[in-house]
Amino acid sequence: MNLSLPETSDTFFQGNSSLGHPLLPGVLDTSHRVILYLEEVTVTFDGFRALNNLSLAIDAGELRCIIGPNGAGKTTMMDVITGKTRPDSGSIYFGQTIDLTRMSEPEIVTAGIGRKFQKPTVFEQHSVFDNLELALRGEKRVRHSWHSRCQGEQRDRIAEILETIHLLPMARQQSGALSHGQKQWLEIGMLLIQEPELLLLDEPVAGMTDEESEQSAELFLSLAGRHSLMVVEHDMAFVSKLNSRVTVLHEGSVLAEGRMEEIRHHPRVIEVYLGR
Repeated sequence: MNLSLPETSDTFFQGNSSLGHPLLPGVLDTSHRVILYLEEVTVTFDGFRALNNLSLAIDAGELRCIIGPNGAGKTTMMDVITGKTRPDSGSIYFGQTIDLTRMSEPEIVTAGIGRKFQKPTVFEQHSVFDNLELALRGEKRVRHSWHSRCQGEQRDRIAEILETIHLLPMARQQSGALSHGQKQWLEIGMLLIQEPELLLLDEPVAGMTDEESEQSAELFLSLAGRHSLMVVEHDMAFVSKLNSRVTVLHEGSVLAEGRMEEIRHHPRVIEVYLGR
């Protein structure tokens, strides 16, 4: 792909020469088709059980939606997967052999897990292209070129990501001028360019227009298979568009799993969540 994209300034990266990633803690083994296992995971905060013997599994290439009322444990679950919170008990494996409970947050990122928080975090004073280049420069396979200008192969990779996230026409535009939905896509692009195996997305369509929500559904469906996605969302109309397997959390445990049509008619799910 030969697209005319802007050059970037090396000063964008000054002062960051000490940044880097730890060594990959092992080869991801998905020979059993499961990319993420949580088994009997419990997390307690001041006597409150945020997670209560939580067990679930995500298949490699799967798009899984996680729903549930406030306080169900959705955020805590993502925190323990990414190493932000340590479980009191239980096991969490990435593939067959990578024990996430023994790893730091940077090591988990390097292993291939990317997380997007609800509020988009982009470098608003820099262009869309620069944001993606920064994410690429920090990626373990190209950190040797931290102080060099973006080369042709890397520029092509950025262009492909821009096309995927619907922002190719905005490559030169300052990120602060993007709409809320476009900033969400840009942050997803900053994760994608590091080639994660698993993406954790926290309420990715919150605050989006109907059109942006529709485009986001198309984006996530296009990513499934190439990546595994865990989408935490409250927008039931959006979840229905994804037509994926849905896990319902309640009081730190799995209440129900199935397709959205099954979940809609589940008596307990109606009682504790959908009926509210």
